Amino acid sequence: QVQLLEVGGGLVQAGASLRLSCTTSDRTSTAYAMGWFRQAPGKEREFVAAISWNSASKSYAGSVQGRFTISRDNAKNTVYLQMNSLNAEDTAVYYCAADGSYSDFKRGGVDYWGKGTLVTVSS
Repeated sequence: QVQLLEVGGGLVQAGASLRLSCTTSDRTSTAYAMGWFRQAPGKEREFVAAISWNSASKSYAGSVQGRFTISRDNAKNTVYLQMNSLNAEDTAVYYCAADGSYSDFKRGGVDYWGKGTLVTVSS
């Protein structure tokens, strides 16, 4: 199984930056597309960003495009989410995800999930 562990969440002020990291359990996950979802209180889980196995393709939700950057370091089995200009609407539990198909991050049916890390942005 592919196991994912997110770190880097916390409490920050509006306008601040935060970097999330997600480390996979083994090198096999290098072949997987990776991405991030988030779930705010009282709302359904939503897509945030995705990246293909070789970083050739990236995708972002419209609400974060221009502020968030997804990247990965396959040698470290790690995917990152750099979040800039955070605002209160970014407050959510952020989940790392992995799938054999990059398109699944939009189509649905993502196979593997982390347990999440909480990001709280004060107004």
